[in-house]
Amino acid sequence: MKMNADTIVSQKQEWEALGVKLPGFDRPAMIAATKEHPVWIHFGAGNIFRGFIAALQQELLNQGLAEKGIIAADTFDFDIVDRIYAPFDCLTMNVTLNPEGTTSREIIGSVAECLKAGGADPVQMDRLRRLFREPGLQMASFTITEKGYAVTRPDGSLLPVVEADMEEGPQKARHAMSVMAALLWERFRAGAQPLAMVSMDNCSHNGEKLKAGVLTIASAWAKNGYVGRDFIDYLSDENRISFPWSMIDKITPRPHRMVEESLTADGIEDMAPIVTGKNTYIAAFTNAERPQYLVIEDRFPNGRPTLEKAGVYLTDRDTVNRTERMKVTACLNPLHTAMSMYGCLLGYEFICDEMKDADIVALITRLGYREGLPVVEHPGILDPKAFLDEVITQRLPNPFMPDAPQRIATDTSQKVGIRFGETVKSYLAEGRSLDTLVAIPLALAGWFRYLLAVDDEGGAIEVSSDPLKEELQAKLSGIRAGCPGSYTGQLREILGNASIFGTDLTATPLADRIEQYFIKELAGPGAVRRTLHEALR
Repeated sequence: MKMNADTIVSQKQEWEALGVKLPGFDRPAMIAATKEHPVWIHFGAGNIFRGFIAALQQELLNQGLAEKGIIAADTFDFDIVDRIYAPFDCLTMNVTLNPEGTTSREIIGSVAECLKAGGADPVQMDRLRRLFREPGLQMASFTITEKGYAVTRPDGSLLPVVEADMEEGPQKARHAMSVMAALLWERFRAGAQPLAMVSMDNCSHNGEKLKAGVLTIASAWAKNGYVGRDFIDYLSDENRISFPWSMIDKITPRPHRMVEESLTADGIEDMAPIVTGKNTYIAAFTNAERPQYLVIEDRFPNGRPTLEKAGVYLTDRDTVNRTERMKVTACLNPLHTAMSMYGCLLGYEFICDEMKDADIVALITRLGYREGLPVVEHPGILDPKAFLDEVITQRLPNPFMPDAPQRIATDTSQKVGIRFGETVKSYLAEGRSLDTLVAIPLALAGWFRYLLAVDDEGGAIEVSSDPLKEELQAKLSGIRAGCPGSYTGQLREILGNASIFGTDLTATPLADRIEQYFIKELAGPGAVRRTLHEALR
């Protein structure tokens, strides 16, 4: 049985017999209305969008609280549009992995179409321009990952594609931030209607990052004569173009073989994952945990869907910021990063299996309860300790959540400044002793040890992708696992880079401790395990 627009109608009983929940609304009518006059366009058409955000709108459609769905677009990996959306009529098989060992299946049909945003397909980009001219468009949302907002290299120089976009103007935009600026330029010229630009990416102050990226491009265009100052004023006025902050939390790992085999065994065709030309590992299905949280600053100058009826928290910016800090700097993300480093070094394939390792559990327990929680402000809508309890006792140990440390280890250089650096800065601001920190320097030492691409038994491992991977590995040149004497201070330059860690760690006692742990982890097979165990006794 194939998943497409025809079978979810003509074979409804067969789908339901397989335990698949189907869209409970008139999908053809939704598609027609959405394509003609959209209210919501989303950029970043990957797993977190399909497995969480699109499902929120489906809930509103099912309840009769919305008539229109979402138009999806991708700014980076166009194979997703051609190979994942088009063949399945923009449907996704959403598989929820429940902690008690059961699964729930739902076909998400809230996406009306999926487009390529950028220069790859001028026709589809022109369609996006038309859609952005629609007065009734209420929001554009984003899950393009934190690096999608970056317009500069770590040294502050412009990315080459951004530099070219600035010189060539709105009609030739390629970078995600340039594309957004170009689409907002269309909206401005069509009457300067209001719009909310809502980043839903898992990064600190995400709305601020989006706004900064768009304004950087637009300001260069104004300087080069492509747009006027009035366009910059339009983008800068939050009563016309808002950039709400948000906090998102739902683990959506890469599609797993056990889920694929389960679907295939039930006669559902074409569920095998693909690897795109941009190395995205993706399938027609998503698999994700049941817990989910989305907190959004309620700043929508042109109206919005009733997302609170689907479980979204709509609140003020300060509450979003406190909730995001709670998760990203203390209660989830630092734990994930720390255990991903040591999981890779100690040969683990799954996060849930790491939760059977007493040393790793000791690492993240100390990191969360003893080092993170003391400097986290209560956000008011979610209790930090209860959230952390759920993470450690329910979410991470879920044996039916096939998440991998190798996935979480991706882009670590872009994460450590928030996940660890913010806690360090809080300790400094509050006058707390950094000598009490053990898990944070252990986690950072583990990251450097991981960058050597050698596991704890001396075998080669593949280091996950990271925009600074080659640069950092070059700085670690000469260091050999199994040879502590090969370390001659190579970490100092990295530790002093405040753009990575949020502060110059060499100006704190942490740098020495990180070096000490790192050197110990170089001392031959088993040294990583031994260092971890001894430090946490």
